Amino acid sequence: MTQAAAVPFTEHLEELRNRIIKSLIAIGVGTLIAFFFNEWILEVLARPYQIAVPGGDLAFFRPTEAFSLVMRLSLFGGFILASPVILYQLWRFVAPALTTREKRWAVPLTSIFVVLFLAGGLVGYWALSRGLGFLLEFGGDALTPVIGADFYLKFAMRFILAFAFSFEFPVFIFAAAAVGAVTSRQLRKGRRWAVLTIVVFAAVITPSGDPLTLMLLAVPMYVLYEAAILAVRWILRK
Repeated sequence: MTQAAAVPFTEHLEELRNRIIKSLIAIGVGTLIAFFFNEWILEVLARPYQIAVPGGDLAFFRPTEAFSLVMRLSLFGGFILASPVILYQLWRFVAPALTTREKRWAVPLTSIFVVLFLAGGLVGYWALSRGLGFLLEFGGDALTPVIGADFYLKFAMRFILAFAFSFEFPVFIFAAAAVGAVTSRQLRKGRRWAVLTIVVFAAVITPSGDPLTLMLLAVPMYVLYEAAILAVRWILRK
């Protein structure tokens, strides 16, 4: 019987509650820090729109909208800042259930998890202006885009987070291989199904749903899939 199995279920719930509370505290602290930089965050998120719509300005239409936007931007920044702490708390929660062999991969996998999350967010930010430009071109010269700040910022944050979370899937593939659930040979044989799954997933998760954005997400995901195969084949074998 493992140590995790010997622990009563109520203690697991208590441990989960403590990890969630610590994660929420980290998000709260990160949100407070991000609040003081909300204007900079707004400028960064608005830049793709200004690239797609030269000379365009975001507008708000209700007296309380600017306040809610600042709060949402602060929470978004706080979540990004707190992401390493959240991942660490997740690791601390599952660690008792892992064997000594599995624990060896905890630090490198967590580090890669954070790097891929940030890399995905950066790629999503880069793709945002391209996706916007593609979508707004359908309006032609007859339509002038006047997009509310509330709608655009919700769209931009979902867009960036969709890329950030999507880039994490190679870690789960490698983790599954590390515990013996899948092999590099099986992953190589499943390439066709992987391509289909990635394309369908990208079509569902991207907020815009346009083919350009789908490809901007699907292509890096497939490259990461191939990288995961190489990592499983060479690193685990070694």
